[in-house]
Amino acid sequence: MKDQIEKLKKEKNAVILAHYYVPDEIQEIADYVGDSFFLAKIAKQCAADILVFCGVSFMGESAKILNPGKKVLMPDSTADCPMAHMVTPEKIADARNKYDDLAVACYVNSTAELKALSDVCVTSSNAVKIVKSLPNKNIFFIPDRNLGKYVAEQVPEKNIILNDGGCPIHVGITAKQVEEEKKFHPHALVLSHPECADSVLNISDFIGSTSEIIDFVKTSDRREFIICTEEGVSFELNTSAPEKIFYFPTPLPVCPGMKLNTLKRVLDCLKNESGAVEMRDEVREKALAPLEKMLELAK
Repeated sequence: MKDQIEKLKKEKNAVILAHYYVPDEIQEIADYVGDSFFLAKIAKQCAADILVFCGVSFMGESAKILNPGKKVLMPDSTADCPMAHMVTPEKIADARNKYDDLAVACYVNSTAELKALSDVCVTSSNAVKIVKSLPNKNIFFIPDRNLGKYVAEQVPEKNIILNDGGCPIHVGITAKQVEEEKKFHPHALVLSHPECADSVLNISDFIGSTSEIIDFVKTSDRREFIICTEEGVSFELNTSAPEKIFYFPTPLPVCPGMKLNTLKRVLDCLKNESGAVEMRDEVREKALAPLEKMLELAK
């Protein structure tokens, strides 16, 4: 299957983009592996005719918004992120009516429709920087409450209005699970994604996006780490720091949407050019502005 995928990529001038949370076998064959921000930049920069996006639906949508002339394919079009839907257009409209001088900062983990109603997009690696740089006093941060709360603590000069949404995988990691790992591995540092609950972040040695966690591990002189994010990141951690040891909370944090990406589905998708991401021009055009603003402000 890997040989067939390579052959089809060359024939069709296609590239495979993969998120850190998809299965190892996909990360192995991908042309680019990264977090949401890195993949959004690559999608905009690369010269391929076809982008095969191995992730969940909001990622494929973002790639299509940034590249209307390219064919964006998802190996499994049902791969979705529950958090991407956790705010309503009505709630955004209510916030705009209630607060003067308001900007809607939309975590990139959201649908194209929600991006289209926002002023700027952010990712976990650039949210603090972007929110800090906005001229507005009031920021409605959607849809993730935990990341919004983390940003509020880092940018106290802004009034951050939180939305009640969250990633089921990161929210599912509890302080009790982390303390249990610390009991067995007392010398391990705790590295956590800001989508985790406060109780987990409060006992963490480092808080950062998936790519920031990987970078921290690479430069750290410590050998053992408890990783509080989706287990798919272990492939990159073990590849880039094979001499180090990684532990995850129990039960293992696994995103079912990410795991729908398989070699067979990538092959079928390339062969048949199936799973094409489509959206209305009006939505795409409105969603483009906050994504481009993110790329500009995060430089």
